[in-house]
Amino acid sequence: MKKSTLINSEVSRLIATLGHTDEITICDAGLPIPDHVQRIDLALAHGIPGFLDTVRVILSESQIEGVIIAEEFATVSPVHHDALITELAQESGLTGKPIAINYVSHEDFKVRTSQSRAVVRTGECTPYANVILQAGVVF
Repeated sequence: MKKSTLINSEVSRLIATLGHTDEITICDAGLPIPDHVQRIDLALAHGIPGFLDTVRVILSESQIEGVIIAEEFATVSPVHHDALITELAQESGLTGKPIAINYVSHEDFKVRTSQSRAVVRTGECTPYANVILQAGVVF
């Protein structure tokens, strides 16, 4: 059995196969997922697992150089938005590498998910609690 934080085999495989600039989406329970994109559905119940918990675990296993967030997230769900920004700042501090934060409209965000290698669906029920992670390199 793996002894690192991430034990979900599908998510672990996804992260292990990411290349530089590949994208993965972590989303709330309601985001539409394009049919052609791999769906990794972690949702068990409302709020389980949560968006931020899922982000933390995935950040612990992967190098990220940028994120894409819907503009609406900051105004509609500021507590979750600010917590995400804090997590990203902490990750940047740990790795010594900057993480670019880009905002787009929610409609553009939904379109952009079609470029993701996979969408990881959480049980989060907070509006706009979605992020696209752009893979970086560890060297």
